[in-house]
Amino acid sequence: MNQTTTQSEPSFKELTNYIIALGAADISHTDKTYLAHAIGVYNDMKAWNGSPELCRAALFHSIYGTQGFQSFTLPLERQAELRALIGDYAEKIAFANCFMDRASLDAQIEKLEGPYPIVHRITREEFVLSKAEYEDLLRLHLCDWLEQVPRAQLWDYRRSAYRQMAERLGGIALTSYDR
Repeated sequence: MNQTTTQSEPSFKELTNYIIALGAADISHTDKTYLAHAIGVYNDMKAWNGSPELCRAALFHSIYGTQGFQSFTLPLERQAELRALIGDYAEKIAFANCFMDRASLDAQIEKLEGPYPIVHRITREEFVLSKAEYEDLLRLHLCDWLEQVPRAQLWDYRRSAYRQMAERLGGIALTSYDR
């Protein structure tokens, strides 16, 4: 999880100001604002002892839109700008979370060794993750779901897959899932 970071780590204020400047802060997301949800996932990832890179990915976990959230999407033409702000690794994990076909993620949960090919939900092309990247993607995806499921009341949505993610990750991920 200790990957390449930006030259100097941006402050939390700089990161949230970026979301605000995009005009995305007040967009509705599971009975919260987009910014409040993103901060919730960020704070949960910090509580899960996520690396600084993974915490930045958590804050931007749905920045390009996801299979389930399309209320705001940062144009891909601005990908380099986001990468410069949050770092290569954080952007890679956020990108994967946004563009993965969830079935391709779920299909590999029991696979213990990489590589992990993930299907891009729009282009249908594969992008390949290492074991560490795949597990960080699982961690981010599970953390995101757990932050919003009490408000969304979607307890049965992909329940088996989320349970498998929690069991694979163990520790605080499993404790949080069980709670």
